[in-house]
Amino acid sequence: QVQLVESGGGSVQAGGSLRLSCAASGRTFSTYAMGWFRQAPGKEREFVAAISAGGSVRRYTDSVKGRFTISRDNAKNTVYLEMNSLKPEDTAVYYCAQSSLGLRVGNVGYDYWGQGTQVTVSS
Repeated sequence: QVQLVESGGGSVQAGGSLRLSCAASGRTFSTYAMGWFRQAPGKEREFVAAISAGGSVRRYTDSVKGRFTISRDNAKNTVYLEMNSLKPEDTAVYYCAQSSLGLRVGNVGYDYWGQGTQVTVSS
């Protein structure tokens, strides 16, 4: 059974930084692409970033380009999301997910999801 456990969320002022982690277990982590998503209150879940299984390819939604960085450590079965220059509009529950269909931009193709971690950015 695949398990994804996010951590690192919290409250920060605008302009601050947070680093989210997602620890995976249950299948060979290094063979699956990973993604980060977020859902703000009253809004649909949206794609944030994705990284290929080997880590060489990364994709971001436009609103986070230049501020967020996705990375992974396959030896630790962990994917990260480094978030800098945070804005109030980044406030959301952040989820990591694992894809069986390679690197995917968008919700389709991700078959396992974590429980989420709250990120709150105050102005």
